[in-house]
Amino acid sequence: MDRKSFFKHMALSGGAVISASVLGIPNSVSAASGKKTTWNDQLKRSADVVIVGGGLGGCAAALASLRNNLTVILTEETDWIGGQITQQGVPPDEHPWIETHGATRLYRDFRNAIRQYYIRNYPLTEDAKARPYLNPGDGSVSKLCHEPRVALAVLNEMLAPYISNGKLCLLPEHKIHSATLDGNRVKSLKVIDLRTKNLVELTAPYFVDATELGDLLPITETEFVTGTESRSETGELHAPEKANHENNQSFTVCFAMDYVPGENHIIEKPHDYEFWRNYIPKMTPQWPGKLLDLQYSNPSTLQPKQLGFHPEGIRTGSLFNLWNYRRIINRNNFTPGFYPGDITIVNWPQNDYMLGNLIGATPKDFEKHVNHAKQLSLSLLYWLQTEAPRPDNGKGWPGIRLRRDILGTEDGLAKYPYIRESRRIKAAFTVTEQHVGKESRALVTGDKNVKLAADFFDSVGIGYYHIDIHPDCGGNNYIDFDSLPFQIPLGALLPIRMENLLPANKNIGTTHITNGCYRLHPVEWNIGESVGMLVTYALTKKVIPKQVREQKEMLEEFQQMIRSQGIETHW
Repeated sequence: MDRKSFFKHMALSGGAVISASVLGIPNSVSAASGKKTTWNDQLKRSADVVIVGGGLGGCAAALASLRNNLTVILTEETDWIGGQITQQGVPPDEHPWIETHGATRLYRDFRNAIRQYYIRNYPLTEDAKARPYLNPGDGSVSKLCHEPRVALAVLNEMLAPYISNGKLCLLPEHKIHSATLDGNRVKSLKVIDLRTKNLVELTAPYFVDATELGDLLPITETEFVTGTESRSETGELHAPEKANHENNQSFTVCFAMDYVPGENHIIEKPHDYEFWRNYIPKMTPQWPGKLLDLQYSNPSTLQPKQLGFHPEGIRTGSLFNLWNYRRIINRNNFTPGFYPGDITIVNWPQNDYMLGNLIGATPKDFEKHVNHAKQLSLSLLYWLQTEAPRPDNGKGWPGIRLRRDILGTEDGLAKYPYIRESRRIKAAFTVTEQHVGKESRALVTGDKNVKLAADFFDSVGIGYYHIDIHPDCGGNNYIDFDSLPFQIPLGALLPIRMENLLPANKNIGTTHITNGCYRLHPVEWNIGESVGMLVTYALTKKVIPKQVREQKEMLEEFQQMIRSQGIETHW
């Protein structure tokens, strides 16, 4: 809803209570269902900060606030906190220096706690146990590929003391419903308890949007952008000539599978299987063939690239074996016979869903696209079980088993789709390709050997990942190119107008292009942790966040504060 339509709605509704359903944000309670939400005046909670969304950014924001003695309400739409690393089933995407630097101390503590969880509780081999950088799955995507449930257990351990002392109120299965505003401030939020259907009113001096899609932004009338900006808007080398604000990256419904040789675990044929078996993505530049194939567009060159597949992790000649890509359990790291086979997560080019946009979708369309994406993932599984080419020239691997227990769902699919792109705040400062892209920085600086991204005076963190933009719902193929180790500017965390709402996920002040390197696990964590400390600082000093950036002495004091608590601000 644009601002004109928003105010028209406000005039018609006669108040400043803004409902998610009116603004096209999916609500689990549909008017068509006949189920009415109820309001009980006793269902009210307050804290120093309300954080909506229990992903990595939300958890990090909560932990940073809690260690600085604030009270926190943390809500989460599903029954699992952790976002992309748990409920979405995505092992961490990280840079090569992650073990020693380039992330916050708390994030590294989190990673080390995952390793210790395996050492304490699992029958590791002596060799695996002795490794300083244990990687349970030895997946190639990360130096730490692990089960979603282990990350969930560690996050719950980290939060448990604060639940015990009453500083943290954790509300799983609660979804944003509406907001009450007062000019440039949020007065309160209402969330719906998805189990009881009751509405709960949450009040605080500060609110944090850590949702996967930036759901608080339209509800609170916070200015935001979506999709692709034009080259004339941003000056970015890789931006298109025309903007398309409906055009967002594909999302993926992940799943886990293992392999039991000699057994038959073929699932029932998905009802959309014939559609997906024959589907050829309509892309510019063109996709090389059918989506369900061991061939895809090389992200950096867009030329056809052949992939390998073998569910026992065996090398497939010179081809990259997809099984090993996001493998979260390598059976050889555990005592012989403990696992019948490896366990891997399927978040591959073949199950990226490109046929719909979740941002701003009606509840009906949201459900339709997610269900269609689930059919794609199940169709990929069925294709692997029945038709995927084998080295012996046969077809299919019947022993591949859908591991429903790994992601804690009846259908075996992730609790929530893996979201790569969100609504993004219109920020006091927006990071563009000129700040972080390797080629662009060389042009800006005149130094073709430039090593670092732009230096931001207001840095509140650092990160690195190449700019990785998956095929989108507008028919564009991959955009994938080198970036440079970058900083997180405080200005990108400050909405241009709202005073007490802050972002803590993929909803910061980036462009469609730069979102491609700011959306990964350690960066999201750093954003959330910095936001939690910004709330602490603003409350302590009795200022609003934008003043922290605008006043040099205050900014330097805040940066010293976050550095003292383990947040790196410079490479």
